[in-house]
Amino acid sequence: MNGEPEEQEGLHISDKRRFDPETYARRDRPAPEPEPGAEPGAGEGDGPAEDTDETLDEGEVPGEFVVPDDASELLSDARVVELEGQVRERTEDLQRLKAEYVNYKRRVDRDRDLARQGGIETVITDLLAVLDDLRSARAHEDLTGGFKAVAEEIEKVANKHGLETYGAEGEPFDPQVHEALMHQPAPEGTEVDGPTVVAVLQPGYRIGERVLRPARVAVTGA
Repeated sequence: MNGEPEEQEGLHISDKRRFDPETYARRDRPAPEPEPGAEPGAGEGDGPAEDTDETLDEGEVPGEFVVPDDASELLSDARVVELEGQVRERTEDLQRLKAEYVNYKRRVDRDRDLARQGGIETVITDLLAVLDDLRSARAHEDLTGGFKAVAEEIEKVANKHGLETYGAEGEPFDPQVHEALMHQPAPEGTEVDGPTVVAVLQPGYRIGERVLRPARVAVTGA
């Protein structure tokens, strides 16, 4: 042994990647080492070596597809148009549902009012005979005491629900609201212009414009 340290043999690994694996920053390519026996500077001045790798912009990650700015704007506008169309469709659906609900509510309210009115008319129609008896008893002064109080309460309830009594002597005869049971000559000295009611045999009853029972009368005139 001559005392000089022996050169240790081993595996030498050099990192020749163009981009840093952590920061993706581009590395400067190191100058090639001269071959043994070659003169220093040989090969220099022949021009830069051909670079076959594509140049990446700042912040660009290798292997990542980058969408141009103008393409991003086009995609964004298309998405906005799609969302606006969906909003418009949903708005039209809501408006249609609202209109259907309003119409449904109107029908329900109308049917409920008709059913309520029909029930009232049915009950009042069944009481017409009782009301005739009370009217006759009052004409003969037979309503006295507690019976009179009951009769007045029945008439009050009927009037509360819109029952109206009609029919009077001297009014023009109307076949839509009158029922002629007999014909009588006009009283002496009385001139009539067309059919006229001269006597009311039974009064008529109606609720609003609906006639529950026509007035039964005697008429005179042509």
